[in-house]
Amino acid sequence: MTWWCASSELSWTWAPRAYPGIWIFMLGVAIFGVVAARRHGGASTRQRALWWAGLLALWVATDWPLGALGAGYLASAHMLQYLLYTFVAAPLLVLSVPERLARQSLSGGLVRPLAILSRPLLAGVLVNVVLVATHAPITVDALRTSQAGSFGMDLLWLAGGLILWLPICGPLPEQRPSYIARGAYLFLAAGVIPMIPGGFLTFADFPLYRLYELAPRVGSISAITDQQLAGALMKVGNLPLVWPVIGAMFWRAAQQERQAESAAPGLAGSPAGVGVAAAGQHQLAAHGERAAEHQWLDEHISETTVDEIFDQSARSDGPVRR
Repeated sequence: MTWWCASSELSWTWAPRAYPGIWIFMLGVAIFGVVAARRHGGASTRQRALWWAGLLALWVATDWPLGALGAGYLASAHMLQYLLYTFVAAPLLVLSVPERLARQSLSGGLVRPLAILSRPLLAGVLVNVVLVATHAPITVDALRTSQAGSFGMDLLWLAGGLILWLPICGPLPEQRPSYIARGAYLFLAAGVIPMIPGGFLTFADFPLYRLYELAPRVGSISAITDQQLAGALMKVGNLPLVWPVIGAMFWRAAQQERQAESAAPGLAGSPAGVGVAAAGQHQLAAHGERAAEHQWLDEHISETTVDEIFDQSARSDGPVRR
């Protein structure tokens, strides 16, 4: 019995295939989420909906037909699986975690590792290491031939996707950077860097994956056409999902700046603002008095010579005794 999707020498047909290992895995994840939500509480209706939507996206990316096509027939299906794991299932699952559940589950020494993984630089490096490693021809040709290897690749995709979205929408607000930093991070980590390996796949003159080159053909799609489609998906397939989030990050940053500017004039009418204004006026008055004194001294010394000062002193004190 085949428990997980892996490469196969059988010709492709659209007759459904059963993969019990995938069903058991999805059932286990669903039970884990339900038990955690009931034990810790705090999940809103929206978060519950996001959880089930993320689990559905995970199932679609893993099970037949997409899982079977990506595991042993089409490189483009393999790439589409990666996109669903990283840019659909992962953010939905991260957004579904309530802050209360995260704090109670991560109490103790687990908060710091999560904070480290939420750092944009480290997260961006790890995500793109997973991207390159799981799409390198030597890795794909080796792992996709066994159910255990294919299962491990799927887990790496899910872990990489979760790490990618932790700095953007992680459950702990204090571990998320500013909106500007989040937008720049997502632009580089998910928008720019994947274009480099995607270019190699798109413009290669020969098939790079032995697995997909020798696999039974699906319809009339040749191996090189399939690889070029996979490269195009890697380069621009995530843009419709990433660019709206990047735009939202910069828009929220602009909103915060406008709110801060509009709140500054309103400070004058508050008790704190009155105190600040009074302190400022006192400083200005003291500065004005000192400036007036310096100006009077400058003018007096410039108009009165040193000899006149001595003459005035002699008249007032009488003759100088010798």
